[in-house]
Amino acid sequence: LVLIIFGIHHASWNQFTKSTKVPLYLAPPLLSLKPALRHKHLPTGLCCSPWDVDLYIVKTEDLAFTSAFCLQIQRNDYIHALVTYFNIEFTKCHKKIGFSTAPDAPYTHWKQTVFYLEDYLTVRRGEEIYGTISMKPNEKNERDLDFMVELDFKGQLCEASISNDYRMR
Repeated sequence: LVLIIFGIHHASWNQFTKSTKVPLYLAPPLLSLKPALRHKHLPTGLCCSPWDVDLYIVKTEDLAFTSAFCLQIQRNDYIHALVTYFNIEFTKCHKKIGFSTAPDAPYTHWKQTVFYLEDYLTVRRGEEIYGTISMKPNEKNERDLDFMVELDFKGQLCEASISNDYRMR
């Protein structure tokens, strides 16, 4: 299981923020993304998290992690959210199988996870967004996951230092 992170400019972000009563960063991560999204449409490059889990030997304590990342901006744009997806392989079968939840991978019922930001970032080609993502099982409900996303961005048009907590139910 490998985790990949990228940034998006989400066209319906303004309508979503106007219709919600809860601060956006307190809302749960969204488990969906437009299936037609392709890597060439992304304003950032992909960042592969070093979090790599062997599903054959994983223990509950292995499910908590913190991973640093750096997103390279590919074009002048706005970043409204970070998106994660994963690739998984089952290698101990008689025939190696697996799947990906990448935006341009064949459809599965598994989705990408969208972490909306409270405010957007105005970014320019060549800039970088540094951050960390942390995940751990929720202490009160073992089926929930707690995430913390921290970003540090110092661009020509915008600067931001962000720390948001999310709970996936």
